[in-house]
Amino acid sequence: MAHYYQNSDIQDIADVIGDSLALAQKAAKTQADIIVLCGVHFMGETAKILCPDKKVLVPDLNAGCSLADSCPADEFEAFVKQHPGYTVISYVNTYAAVKACTDVVVTSTNAKNIVETFDKDEKIIFGPDKNLGNYINSITGRNMLLWNGACHVHEQFSVEKLLQLKKEYPKAKVLAHPECKSVILKLADVVGSTQALLNFATQSESDVFLVATESGILHEMRKKSPSKTFIPVPPNDSTCACNECNFMRLNTLEKLYDCLKNESNEIHVDEEISKKAVKPILRMLELSK
Repeated sequence: MAHYYQNSDIQDIADVIGDSLALAQKAAKTQADIIVLCGVHFMGETAKILCPDKKVLVPDLNAGCSLADSCPADEFEAFVKQHPGYTVISYVNTYAAVKACTDVVVTSTNAKNIVETFDKDEKIIFGPDKNLGNYINSITGRNMLLWNGACHVHEQFSVEKLLQLKKEYPKAKVLAHPECKSVILKLADVVGSTQALLNFATQSESDVFLVATESGILHEMRKKSPSKTFIPVPPNDSTCACNECNFMRLNTLEKLYDCLKNESNEIHVDEEISKKAVKPILRMLELSK
């Protein structure tokens, strides 16, 4: 299984390719004895929690996540305890111990719909992505209490460079992931999950797109729409033309080969944590049907 943010050569040989929600859904249903999750560590954990009897491997166990790292479990648990009576909604981009003190998990695909299953006056803690939380607040009229976390990739898109690209390509559609800062989202024609952006680009009559999310998705966009032009929005770092997640890119074909050959880099999740964490994940999957 491979996430859209993986290197293109890994995407091309994957049995399943998708965003976080799709990978979780497929992991929950697979009959395979072994799952190799080409993504980051928390994705491997999610697969293991859903499939405790299966062996789950990740090509590089150092493939972490800046967003998950921004939410240490002990600090988040203390934060939750400081706000009794709140429903806890956690983004899937968290480690298992954070999910264990969560009422329901969400992805960028289903966050809006799941938040709206709760009453308007429900007191909600949303973590860890403040940008996604702010966006969900803005489109649902909620006032969720937000954990102060963010993804280093989506935080770094350059407003100035996006504005310049819009001048160069005045007919281009701007596609942005809701983990981006609000100023980027205000410039976007479409805000959505990785899968939603891919679906829009595939179905749209437009032929030029400026893409503000991790640039790995451009590979699938170009495969599905070879006649269209997809331009990555650059980060603030002027030395880089596109915005890549250094953690996602730790996985390589060579590491995948070793992982498959030796069944190495197995993901383990504490049994008690797993029993608690599976409940909000299953609740998400049920609400996402």
